[in-house]
Amino acid sequence: MSKITPCLWFDGKAEEAARFYVSLLPDSRIDAVLPYTVETPGGNPGDTMLVEFTLAGESYMALNGGPYFQFTPAISLFVSCNDQAEIDRLWDTLLDGGTPMQCGWITDRYGVSWQVVPARLGVMMKDKDAAKVRRVTEAMLQMIKLDVGQLEKAYTAIG
Repeated sequence: MSKITPCLWFDGKAEEAARFYVSLLPDSRIDAVLPYTVETPGGNPGDTMLVEFTLAGESYMALNGGPYFQFTPAISLFVSCNDQAEIDRLWDTLLDGGTPMQCGWITDRYGVSWQVVPARLGVMMKDKDAAKVRRVTEAMLQMIKLDVGQLEKAYTAIG
């Protein structure tokens, strides 16, 4: 396990969510499922208490802690995608039961926010040409799911 491991709080859906998440990306797996041994507000003996899982090579935990806390977009999982096909696949999968948001953000069926972003966008946004960065930003602000072709078009436009 990593020295710092994000722990996601769920209300009874920790194992279901973790299994969904590991299905999304390569180098992902369920590492351990730990049951409650005593009754708590989050579950009863034998119910799943904690799921340790690896997502794209990084350690995470999913805790069934009860109904006390909800996710917000203030914390999101940022996925750097190699191409439009990967963006489309992840987007479509996360959209099943989820809610799309502006600029490549999506809230999944469990309430977790994701940013599904082309890796190329980082290169474009770091360009020293402020006009290119402005055009890309303006294009991105018009999108829900990010479109690599349209971002590239904005990036290479003249003027």
